[in-house]
Formats: sequence, structure tokens, C-alpha cells
Amino acid sequence: MTTYRLQVNGKVHAVDQDADTPLLYVLRNDLELNGAKFGCGLGQCGSCTVLLDGKPAMSCMVPVSVVGQRPVRTVEGLGNATTPGVLQQAFIDEQAAQCGYCIAGMLMQATALLEKTPAPTDAQIRAHMSPNLCRCGTHMRILRAVRRAANTLAAKGTP
Repeated sequence: MTTYRLQVNGKVHAVDQDADTPLLYVLRNDLELNGAKFGCGLGQCGSCTVLLDGKPAMSCMVPVSVVGQRPVRTVEGLGNATTPGVLQQAFIDEQAAQCGYCIAGMLMQATALLEKTPAPTDAQIRAHMSPNLCRCGTHMRILRAVRRAANTLAAKGTP
């Protein structure tokens, strides 16, 4: 076991783990950040998506040893039930969640898009969100939620 210092949602955490332990397990088991979900364990569904240095990463595929000093952001870093972030509120308003299992990953994927491309086209939204799967079939609501959030941010003048 090795001690790793991870910056997660703006706070530094020390965790003792084996080098090949997936970041997802560290987030859920050590830090009790349960937003990211274990879906497939193969990097094919996106339910475990977090932002690693501002880029979407499937945390089931990222060994804790490669995180280093790069900041990690999880859905818990976007807002909470009483004060949801703009994107979270858009997902609520569009009723984008059915079972909700994929939503944390979807939110993180969409966050990366809107931070990089504040006014994405519908084609850009579709392409960027394509790695994340929703088995309930709420893809159209998810796309509307991302569009709503982009419009809200643009109206506020926030990138």
C-alpha cells in the first residue's frame, strides 16, 4: 500500500491504496463520494465519469497511482440538493433522470463540454455525450437539459 494525496472537489485527501486500485473505488469507499457509479467496470458506459484535470475520465479505468496532482471533480462538486448547480437544475427541470443511475456521469460529461464550449450546437452536444449510456432511454431529455444549461449560462454571461 502507498499513500496518495488526491485533490478532490477542491480538498486534499490522503488515502492508502494499492497502485492499481481504480479511482472509482477510492472515491466511493475511502472518500464516501458515491455520485459516480460502478456500471460496467470496463470504461464503456460512463456512469463513473468524473473530471480529471478538467477532462472527462471514466474513473473505473483510472488507477489511483496515475492521478498525481491533477484535480478530480465529482458530481458532489457541482452543487447539492438545496443549491444545485445550473446544469443540475437543468436536469431537474427537464426531468432528465428516470432511474438516475447514469446521471452523475452525464452531468460530469456535460460539465466538461460546457466549460470548453459554452454555446455548443446540438451536434456538438450529441457527439460529446455519446460515450455515456442511459439504459432508461432519457437521452432526449438529457440533451434538452444540456441545451437548457448552456442557454442559462449564456443569459448569465457565465462560461
